[in-house]
Amino acid sequence: MPNERLRAAMAAGGWTYATLADTVEVDPKSVERWVNLGRTPRRATAVAAAETLGEDVHALWPALRQARPARAVSPELVALYDQRADVPVSAIVDMLKPAREHIDVLVYAAVFLHEAYPRLNDLLRERAAEGCAVRIAVGDSESENIRQRGEEERFGHGIESRCRLALMHYRSLVGVAGIEVRTHATTLYNSIYRADDQALVNAHVWGVNAFAAPVWHLRRSGKGGMFDTYADSFNAVWETARPA
Repeated sequence: MPNERLRAAMAAGGWTYATLADTVEVDPKSVERWVNLGRTPRRATAVAAAETLGEDVHALWPALRQARPARAVSPELVALYDQRADVPVSAIVDMLKPAREHIDVLVYAAVFLHEAYPRLNDLLRERAAEGCAVRIAVGDSESENIRQRGEEERFGHGIESRCRLALMHYRSLVGVAGIEVRTHATTLYNSIYRADDQALVNAHVWGVNAFAAPVWHLRRSGKGGMFDTYADSFNAVWETARPA
């Protein structure tokens, strides 16, 4: 099918096959095929021809209007774990230890942290004493969302008791300078463990306990990436949370 839009653009500017071909450095027969057979040139050549004619390249060759291919891997993705149970607690601790500006924890309970690393509160106090802002948000055991999650995961009232236990673990940090502990009642789509420009994100899957759901380790590489998406999500939940 002829490319009538291209034919009209060339005619309006007084371009011939030969003159346009000479300008964009192709054979005149190629330009003729673009017009009469509706052939699509290489993208770089098409862009040069469109600029020469003062036209939009996608208007002349709609076939070039393709979405940018998705990256196979985000540049911020450090590691991907099949499930949280595969993440060594030492990996979380090693991420928290060097934190200088931010430590954020958003969970419903995650009592595994204190069970596997009894010095967690001491570590958080040490970080806060050196100027690191520590924010801990655990689930409100009275929340309807907590009750619903227990039903979905077939865990019954166990998750509510674990939320209360998590709050008990963090209770001694309430009032410590540089540390804030709050409870939230939001639907938790992801648990987030952030230390400065790194984060572990535990995705939640309907009907699956958090320990069996995947985790991605992110490292911030610039504004507007995956890391910032989760950091902003934490901040949004934090604004709704109540001081413990």
